[in-house]
Amino acid sequence: MKASTKMRLGVTGAVLTALGWRLYFIRQFPFLDAGDTPIYQQLARNWLKHGIYGLKLGGRILPVDMRAPGYPAFLAAIYAVFGESWRAVMLAQAGMDVLTCVLAAGIAAVLAPQASRSRVALAALWLGAVCPFTANYTAVVLTETLATFLTALALLVLVEAVRDENGVNVLQAQRAGEVARASAPAGGEMRAAMPWLLGGIVAGFGTLVRPETPLVLAGAGVVLVFLWRRPANWKKLARAASWMALGLILPLLPWGARNWRVLHEAQFLAPRYGEMPGEYVPKGFYSWEKTWLWRFGDVFTVSWNLDGGEIHVKDLPASAFDSAAEKARVERLLAAYNRTQTMTPEVDRQFAEIARERTARDPLRTYLKIPVFRALTMWFTPRIEMLPLSGKLWPIGKWWEDDETQYCDSLALFLAGIAYAALALAGAWKCRKNPAAMVLVAFIVIRTAFLTTIETPEPRYVLECFPAVFALAAQVWAKRREAPQGERI
Repeated sequence: MKASTKMRLGVTGAVLTALGWRLYFIRQFPFLDAGDTPIYQQLARNWLKHGIYGLKLGGRILPVDMRAPGYPAFLAAIYAVFGESWRAVMLAQAGMDVLTCVLAAGIAAVLAPQASRSRVALAALWLGAVCPFTANYTAVVLTETLATFLTALALLVLVEAVRDENGVNVLQAQRAGEVARASAPAGGEMRAAMPWLLGGIVAGFGTLVRPETPLVLAGAGVVLVFLWRRPANWKKLARAASWMALGLILPLLPWGARNWRVLHEAQFLAPRYGEMPGEYVPKGFYSWEKTWLWRFGDVFTVSWNLDGGEIHVKDLPASAFDSAAEKARVERLLAAYNRTQTMTPEVDRQFAEIARERTARDPLRTYLKIPVFRALTMWFTPRIEMLPLSGKLWPIGKWWEDDETQYCDSLALFLAGIAYAALALAGAWKCRKNPAAMVLVAFIVIRTAFLTTIETPEPRYVLECFPAVFALAAQVWAKRREAPQGERI
């Protein structure tokens, strides 16, 4: 069989597998009770039917900015054509996630040597097609599928830009003491700037879906600063940064103008804590959580019960207290909170004081240990939050006896996460001298570090990194007999 025929069959099989896998999740495990789903649905409905981007409060639809408008706009477009159908949304997300797999294949091809480009692209396509984590989230009315698609598109534009700007082996040239000079593309300065502008624009649209999307530009920026750190290249560095910044701000301007006109505030993203106008933000309580909370299970019993449910000391791990006296203080504060199930400024202030004391006693715990544990949680939990599985793996005997099938499914998801991470690490090492590959690595590291600082370490927040994971993991299948793209000597 000809190689071209094998490739076509491989691509067709991967695309059909990707679509079938996502349709399976939609049919068997549609998840309609995610916490933010009703908010996005109501925003889309009110925007479509009443022309107001807002929520119904006190019998009136009031304009809000608590969520960026990208995903509600996506829902509103589907509702306008198919009616308010969650199934239509999920099917659209299934198609979009298949396209994300294709984009990941494109990213992998950019990184690969010429001779291995087809093989590596196909490997990335299959890695994305069979991934249970991204497939699962097509069956949920949440931002993850759309955000991941836009992130993958931005990454593809940026890695191509880095590759094209570094057609010679920049690292070797710098080690030899030479000054790296990028050959000006045909068409002049404007044509050279277009990839950076386009990358910024795509990231800007992604920011309207998930506010942390500009971190994809930060990943590219870190690599460019390293590559172009010599004074002779500062002009190129300033040009790329300026055009990316301009591209980023362009899609955000209408949203910022709307917030200024309607809400009289300068807001180009969404509020840091997603609060309603005038709503109290319990920053002290959040600071206290950051001194001990890293397990996803504690998010269910503590974080998601705040301002709406009771929180009890018995539900907290022993690591939440440094002494019996501290535990008693927390118990008194929680009792005061539970009387109204609303965090008051006075109680919140006392939680902030406990957080300061705990951090002063052990700063490495707050600033290093807990963030590392949070990162491990987000990357290596079985990711069963949208599935009818317990996700419990230890102690083995207890959970195996409770339900053998659930245990095996949870274990398989846990091992799949480890396998994807291991392949990505191996692929990253294999193309470690490739500046374009380092854009992906920098993005994953920066995004993960950022996510450890937010209030709840939810595993879904790293899904936007998975197109980069697929592309890096696929490099394991590359033949390195020739220099990779971006490393040509």
